[in-house]
Amino acid sequence: MFSLKPTKPTFKSYLLPQVEEKIIPEPKIKKLEPLLLPGEIVVNEVNFVRKCIASDTSQYDLWGKLVCSNFKISFITEDPMPLQKFHYKNLLLGEHDVPLTCIEQIVTVNDTKRKQKVLGPNQKLKFNPTELIIYCKDFRIVRFRFDEAGPESAKKVCLAIAHYSQPTDLQLLFAFEYVGKKYHNTATINGIDPGGSGSGQQTPLFETYSDWDREIKRTGAAEWRVCSVNEGYMISTCLPEYFVVPSSLADQDLKLYSFSFIGRRMPFWCWNHSNGSALVRMANIKDVLQQRKIDQRICNAITRSHPQRSDIHKSDLDKCLPNIQEIQAAFIKLKQLCVNEPFEETEEKWLSSLENTRWLEYVRSFLKHSAELVYLLDSKHVSVVLQEDEGRDLSCFVASLIQVMLDPYFRTIVGFQSLIQKEWVMAGYQFLDRCNHLKRADKESPLFLMFLDSIWQLLEQYPSAFEFSETYLTILYDSTRISLFGTFLFNSPHQRVKQSTEFAISKNIQLGDEKGLKFPSVWDWSLQFTTRDRMLFHNPWYIGKSAPCAQNGSVKTFKRTKKNYSSTLRGIPPSLKNGIINDQELFPRRNSLILKLKPDFLQQIDSQTNSMEQYFREWFSKPVDLHGVILPRLSGTHIKLWKLCYFRWVPEAQINNGGFITAFHKISLLTDQVDMLNRSLRQHKSSSSLQANFSELDQSRMYFRANGLNDTAGTPDFLSSSFPFSPIGNLCRRSILGTPLSKFLSGAKIWLSTETLANED
Repeated sequence: MFSLKPTKPTFKSYLLPQVEEKIIPEPKIKKLEPLLLPGEIVVNEVNFVRKCIASDTSQYDLWGKLVCSNFKISFITEDPMPLQKFHYKNLLLGEHDVPLTCIEQIVTVNDTKRKQKVLGPNQKLKFNPTELIIYCKDFRIVRFRFDEAGPESAKKVCLAIAHYSQPTDLQLLFAFEYVGKKYHNTATINGIDPGGSGSGQQTPLFETYSDWDREIKRTGAAEWRVCSVNEGYMISTCLPEYFVVPSSLADQDLKLYSFSFIGRRMPFWCWNHSNGSALVRMANIKDVLQQRKIDQRICNAITRSHPQRSDIHKSDLDKCLPNIQEIQAAFIKLKQLCVNEPFEETEEKWLSSLENTRWLEYVRSFLKHSAELVYLLDSKHVSVVLQEDEGRDLSCFVASLIQVMLDPYFRTIVGFQSLIQKEWVMAGYQFLDRCNHLKRADKESPLFLMFLDSIWQLLEQYPSAFEFSETYLTILYDSTRISLFGTFLFNSPHQRVKQSTEFAISKNIQLGDEKGLKFPSVWDWSLQFTTRDRMLFHNPWYIGKSAPCAQNGSVKTFKRTKKNYSSTLRGIPPSLKNGIINDQELFPRRNSLILKLKPDFLQQIDSQTNSMEQYFREWFSKPVDLHGVILPRLSGTHIKLWKLCYFRWVPEAQINNGGFITAFHKISLLTDQVDMLNRSLRQHKSSSSLQANFSELDQSRMYFRANGLNDTAGTPDFLSSSFPFSPIGNLCRRSILGTPLSKFLSGAKIWLSTETLANED
């Protein structure tokens, strides 16, 4: 019989049991995708692209994907940046992104056929490009290689970039799609409403009656009123809806006189001095028959608005300052000098080449003429009228410079932003044409950049008088090239309303009571930068209105003494002509002002010149009142090239661990340390507990922080003269390793002394 129990196996294996192998899936290659904003779409892309960076060899070049969207071109890579050091991060743009409105020229190259072509919109490309070179409006050059990419894909992405970077219509700019998405979808960007509701709201936009009224009260302009005659842009399409006029001018008179002015831009008020003198802007009168009558009526109204019924001085800006075409020509030469010329070839003739551009000469002329008008407003107590053909270019520049020199409020961050909003954006400066967003080169002119350059000159000469830093000015210039903010996108407020209303109708967007779409404001800096990065805007040298200082153990309010100093210590600003100091013209020339109204006034020119000379001499002989008038020094040594703005993309011009940033870094640490001690002192004297106020100790307006109890953030280990941009790895130019100067410094045997220098290390 069979047993029911199973028999034991007798086979014995001497081999180890085989463990079943688990199939490990191959790691998926991460798909490189761009970060897109609302309304942004990818229009073309190509893989296996090499981005050339600043190096003598190609070993540090980056590999990745080149993407073109309707807002920017992006290069997406996972490669580390071996030469890239710290720089600020823009929340809207990636490390290798370039906004389409920042692109100036696109050049495609084919190595094998030795061909190259500058691409325009809707053009054909007959060869497959092996290289793409993009010249940017901010002096940057970006270069891509297509050695491993598909030739057809490379051609398509080049044509797409050329097409989308040169739009033919205003509504094709990305800001319209971005804002349109906001109205259809209430999504937020970086936690911020795309319409703008953050930190920029404290800046007056001068779009409302109340903003102008507050400015009248702030300056004490008693005999001036806010005029609403242009509501709905019924009178002029290049003036704001609300502006300020003399109280004695009735609305009916303004309507009548407006027809006689070019662009119907009647006179409007800019600013009032505490002595009663006013700064006014106006276009030329085109009606020759009515010119004298209207001019007399306007001047009488301005005179009656002055408490002393003082005289009026008219400055014809078209006759005494360079025009926008001359400024554009100077800018092109400056850009060629800073971008196209190899450093070693321009080293010997650099100063003469810079002088030949005439850029600094024009900067000096604006500063000089503005200083003349400051004298008239401040010392002679007379009102000044800035007259220009259309009153939309040079008058924006001069009016703003005068107010910065006279009013310390405009030397703060919020005040400076309100000044640009008032004198440029709302007063009808043609940002669309002058920045050339639509690639119409005949109207392009970098007037706003030259204004920022002039402000930088004053900041360089009087660093303690300005709340903002040169980094702030540079980033502000960069922001004019981002086609997202309505601030720098239009030729006038009316154009913004008209174009955005038409766009809203075409997209079925319900506006309600709104006057056009509400575009993001550039003054809402939280859209672009983190709180920490925005600290770079603050100038550590700045001394506020009531900055405390320690004296004999007690805290006292900072106050300048009135002790006189020798004028030889401070020097007197000589005027320059073609870059050469002329000792015969130590002070502004008398014929740079056109004085009208009183017939006997022309006989007083000599005494006026002497008085002006005395005014400047006395001002430069005293210590600077940081909260009073500041005047520019105009000699050749004082008017400098703004290196951070123009040279930040040039490796040869960068100074590692050197330049102005080293002093900025040290002063920031000292300033933060003083603030920290003051807060600790206040906390020690207050009744609240130490723990309750730890958050106050963490607050600082400085980017570089002193070591404190709760401070764990370290400072970057690398600084250069181009900080915070430090774009070493973002360029296609040769590095400094290839220049004769660097070979000398590294010990090359050029002459005997170099060997000694090399051995001293």
